[in-house]
Amino acid sequence: MHKTINSTEFRKMILVGAKQLEINRAKVDALNVFPVPDGDTGTNMSLTMQSAVKELTACPSNAFAEVCNSISRGALKGARGNSGVILSQILKGICSVLGKCEKEADTKTFAKAMEQGTKVAYGAVSVPKEGTILTVIRMMSEHASKIASKRKNFEEFFKDVIAEGEKALALTPELLPVLKKAGVVDSGGVGLMTIIKGFASELTGEEIAESITEVETEQTDADFGDNSNIINMDLGEIQYAYCTEFFIINLKKSTTLSAIDRLRDRLMAIGDSVICIGDLELVKVHVHTNQPGKALSYALELGELDRPKIENMLEQNRQLKAKLDAEKKEMGMLAICTGSGLSDIFRDLSVDRIIEGGQTMNPSASDIANAAQKINAEHIFVFPNNKNIILAAEQAKNLVENKTIHVIPTKNVPQGFAAALEFNPEMSAVENKTNMIHALDNVKAGQVTYAVRNTQLNGFTIKEGDIIGLDDKKILAKSRSVEETVLKLVAKMKEDFHQMITLYYGEEVKESDAEELCATIAEKYPDCDVDFHNGGQSVYYYILSLE
Repeated sequence: MHKTINSTEFRKMILVGAKQLEINRAKVDALNVFPVPDGDTGTNMSLTMQSAVKELTACPSNAFAEVCNSISRGALKGARGNSGVILSQILKGICSVLGKCEKEADTKTFAKAMEQGTKVAYGAVSVPKEGTILTVIRMMSEHASKIASKRKNFEEFFKDVIAEGEKALALTPELLPVLKKAGVVDSGGVGLMTIIKGFASELTGEEIAESITEVETEQTDADFGDNSNIINMDLGEIQYAYCTEFFIINLKKSTTLSAIDRLRDRLMAIGDSVICIGDLELVKVHVHTNQPGKALSYALELGELDRPKIENMLEQNRQLKAKLDAEKKEMGMLAICTGSGLSDIFRDLSVDRIIEGGQTMNPSASDIANAAQKINAEHIFVFPNNKNIILAAEQAKNLVENKTIHVIPTKNVPQGFAAALEFNPEMSAVENKTNMIHALDNVKAGQVTYAVRNTQLNGFTIKEGDIIGLDDKKILAKSRSVEETVLKLVAKMKEDFHQMITLYYGEEVKESDAEELCATIAEKYPDCDVDFHNGGQSVYYYILSLE
């Protein structure tokens, strides 16, 4: 257990944090969902960290002050994009506190360092936004200050801080509407969490690896890295077209810290997303403006320009929209189901998106509309796979713009599979819809579950805990065992023309039991092909399909 860390350990923490971020860089990049991506968050943050690492590696001293100075200066020199600049300021604040340590730092000191990192980061942004990396560092630092006196070893300290960071990430969609609309969490916050997890793994000795996990938001089907909202974006919404970045070096002797503050004010008058940070040796500037020349001329009053970069965000957006338009399909498919196995089967059948839902969790019309909107296709076929979801799917039609929704009235998952199998991209949407609807008549589906109370229904006296078998209309079988009920249900449902029987076993059923039951059914019905698959569904031990 580490009750303190010295400069050598902090040096290693930075190295591991940087490596952890680089491993997960692409996943952080995939979280960018804003209409005009101002660079890629994961790449920008990783390059910022790599610059800090480069400066740190060149530092010959192991004194805390020298180590921290090299990290802070390296991060500022390599800071890219808003996320990289804010990260550099978090590191600057942390290093300003740790750099004062003579030999070692305890958890109380590190908590103070995080608190200063938060303060410096907030001060660097002209108009701080909650729901971003700022929220994540603030909530973590506040929590760190509360627990530092109780969590005196760093392993426990970081475990608690990381848990609080995950809570902060989950809050970001509630604080920033664009995140909630896209159904993701803030990418900068994820990048910061990745670095902090790297710090912790260095101290615990755990092998670093891909560490990003999805954080639940209201949209249960949300995937990271969705840019679908860009498709319908109005270019006129972009107020400032040019992302302008540069350093000011070799500052004039007449330049003061107040002059740097005045530069920030002047930049805010001609644009937004202003970051103007540094000291009398080096200043980093970032601004979105329609007058990049003015921004550069203002800076020349303070010193020399270095590494200027001006990007046309209007053109970036046009290119992104053109890419999405080029990838747009005529037709796509959306299915609703519960169970990882069933979802995988739908994906194998080329279904574009899956919404988690079913008998015990019906998605709303809005959920269905949001998922359909994210499929880059003109015509969307929706498979509700439950009679209680069909109406919501129909209502979703009124909530989707620039797409045509075709609801295929599938009442169960086997019907959804049958409909998806009929999809032919060479046919028209009308032909596909007709074929899909006709395919539903060829499938008979059953489900096996347990009774939750005593009742009398469909000629059966049911006791709580009985295993019951149903079709879409009524109870057809019951017994005290799953296997016996399945056999009774198949016997009731099977007709002479059925040639295939398929079992989809649920999360509470062992594969070996499903295999054994499949063999029993095959022996009893030699005229049929009998197969089984892992459905992974809850509530239902088995879903049966007879075709």
